[in-house]
Amino acid sequence: MLDLDPPFRRPVRPDGYPRLEDLGLIGDGSTAALVGLDGTIHWMCVPGFDSPPLFGSLLDRVRGGSFTLTARGLVDARQRYEPDTGVLITELRTDTGRLRISDALVLRAGADLSDDVPSDRAELVRSALVVEGQVMVELDLLPRGEVEARPAVDGLEVQIAGRPDLRLHLRADRPLAGLRSQFDLRQGEHLDVVLSWGRSRRHHRFDAAAMLRATTQSWRQWMADFQYAGPQERMVRRSAITLKMCDHWTHGSLIAAPTSSLPAPIGGPRNWDYRYVWIRDAAFSVFALRRIGFTSEADAFLGWVLDAFERGRRPRIMYAIDGGLVPDEVEDADFEGYRRSPPVRWGNGAADQRQHDVYGEVLDCAYQWVRGGGRLEPALWSSLAGLADIAETAWRQPDQGIWEVRSEGRVFTYSAALCQVALDRAAVLAERHALPGPVARWRSAADDLRATILDRAWNDEAKTLSEHLDGGDSLDASLLALPLRRVVPVDHPKMVATTAAVAQRLSAGNGLLYRYLHEHSPDGITGDEGAFLLCSFWLVENLAGQGRLDEAEELFASLCDRASPLGLLPEQIDPATNGFIGNFPQAFSHIGVIAGAVTLARARS
Repeated sequence: MLDLDPPFRRPVRPDGYPRLEDLGLIGDGSTAALVGLDGTIHWMCVPGFDSPPLFGSLLDRVRGGSFTLTARGLVDARQRYEPDTGVLITELRTDTGRLRISDALVLRAGADLSDDVPSDRAELVRSALVVEGQVMVELDLLPRGEVEARPAVDGLEVQIAGRPDLRLHLRADRPLAGLRSQFDLRQGEHLDVVLSWGRSRRHHRFDAAAMLRATTQSWRQWMADFQYAGPQERMVRRSAITLKMCDHWTHGSLIAAPTSSLPAPIGGPRNWDYRYVWIRDAAFSVFALRRIGFTSEADAFLGWVLDAFERGRRPRIMYAIDGGLVPDEVEDADFEGYRRSPPVRWGNGAADQRQHDVYGEVLDCAYQWVRGGGRLEPALWSSLAGLADIAETAWRQPDQGIWEVRSEGRVFTYSAALCQVALDRAAVLAERHALPGPVARWRSAADDLRATILDRAWNDEAKTLSEHLDGGDSLDASLLALPLRRVVPVDHPKMVATTAAVAQRLSAGNGLLYRYLHEHSPDGITGDEGAFLLCSFWLVENLAGQGRLDEAEELFASLCDRASPLGLLPEQIDPATNGFIGNFPQAFSHIGVIAGAVTLARARS
């Protein structure tokens, strides 16, 4: 549960690894880092989100690399954020004193985070202050790979074998004995450390406090646009900042998560690289961000989607951050995996899958783009209209679906529903903006497809829509998204029945939902998985739309209570332990927080 004044607790390392619940996120719009409760940075890829990890001890505690700034004799610790910022505070207690560390991937002075220009300085600031007693502060910089360090001006220049692209420079306001140094500090004394990459800043004035102040000011200036009053406002504020730290501020793209290969569950093979951009995330993200005041981010993501589509001339389900192709999926045997759960993967093999929902995702982005005041150039509209034509028949063909199964394809109800979205949005765009196209045919096809879904996906014996259009009574929690995409009214009798069926049959207990049951819906991958948080947030919106507002609010509060003390959420929860599993933090889960909160606030008002 998000706690602005959390209690101290002892850091726990099952199998030698930090719990995901004990990690804090910092970011600068180009990359992100995860900081442990003990002051260790376990994950950071530089120079960008999708670069190789500079610190990767989250995936291999021995060889992965880390950056530790901690107190010798650590007893317990706690973490919090400076309010309305991405600046993380870690407090460490020993038997002799208390140390406070401020961590940030710092921003340029005066940076406007609503503008789609680079704001990062390619610098990590770690500022440690002894607030009580006396503390022996230990610094240990251990990047992944073979490292060579040599003195340079006011610090150390660090070179890593195999990474000629990186020029690291470690500076401090106290003399460094090397990459491992110790400092005996008393109350009021501090140690400021700055790690730089890219263009060296060795000759710039060293003022870590000024960099932290500028970073704090930029974050708070951005949060001044926040517009929301309703349930769980503090959690919604933190979710907005978390999404911003998963956003590439120059390109406008939003990664699914800043990590790769965190297993779901522990010991299973479902380890994927999420440092890329899924088109389906765009429509949900834009819808959520706009409703809490962040129109610049929403427009930037929409523009990125349309640019990526226009360049490639055919829609892909995911892209690299710059709109290019996602690298081929490879397994890296050099990493043992989080909590010894291999394989570790880079790239994503689902990038080339057939998923028919992408037609609706792209056209829904175009629809939202125009609603926000954007224009569609004739060439772009011609390509978008072509997608609607494809969607008119594509839904009849099997695909891998929203959950990217790696088994033989099926005709998924959600995929057919998003083809209906493609036809509907194309017809609306053409009607309202006098764009060329067979409007009557699109409108008729959209209506027919909606009727087909309600007819063919309905299982009268089970009293629910099915995950497939080709028979059976298997369920898929993505059915809860049909009202959110305006395919089926939320209060339609068949949708009400489906909501009840999903809540009962896919329940993992205590408001949690599985995406589907593997024994009924094999996906080509061995093992089971945890409960998928986004599905429960979708359930919140369905319950609210069906007039079950008290139940919706109770469920929403229980889901928000599952957040870490920093207000961060994973992709999945392990129902057996209530522990976090999957890549972390997960943008989709935080989108669910915002969308659910807005829906509840509007329902109550």
